[in-house]
Amino acid sequence: MDSRTLLEKIEWALREPLPGIPAQLAMAPEPRRGHKAYFEVEGSCLKAGVLVLLFERAGQLRLLLTQRADRLLHHRGQISLPGGEQQPGESAEATGLRETEEELGLVLEGATILGRLTPLYIPPSNFCVYPTVVFFAGTPVVRPQPDEVAEVIEFPLQCLADPLSRRRETWTIEGRTVSVPFYEFAGYKIWGATAMILAELAALLEKMLD
Repeated sequence: MDSRTLLEKIEWALREPLPGIPAQLAMAPEPRRGHKAYFEVEGSCLKAGVLVLLFERAGQLRLLLTQRADRLLHHRGQISLPGGEQQPGESAEATGLRETEEELGLVLEGATILGRLTPLYIPPSNFCVYPTVVFFAGTPVVRPQPDEVAEVIEFPLQCLADPLSRRRETWTIEGRTVSVPFYEFAGYKIWGATAMILAELAALLEKMLD
């Protein structure tokens, strides 16, 4: 399937009922700290907007991920989607675009918003994260903020639909034994909230490619 057709299918799928929380939980660590869904805590959680930023390189759709700097307060060193905390009166889409531009030094003028994925509540940081899927017609030229971003990663979209990219290991996190599913790509382990958000997109892709 060519990139244009796939983008059209993704945009159409995002208008339909989404796979939602069950798809997210397929990539949730076990046991997970807290079991509340975003709609149970929207009145009290902090809010953030992130971008699933798609672009094409060499005929292949990819998305941008970042490795968080070690000096950050939350989720330091983890692989994440670009974005940040929502400002008063700001939409989730506007937050994701603004924060991504600031974080990565990008100019996203003319980017196409394809739709939203299901929000995700992250208990350790008390954030409700609202993901927006965006297509950028061009090759992103990034100038990441070193205080926030240690590395920028181009993740091929096809890896999400490849079951061989999914792994699971037993880790010790904050003194607890946890079974952690993750996407493995080029030596990176994409886990936690990022993997849970991408798992819903993966569920959409798998349905398209059946």
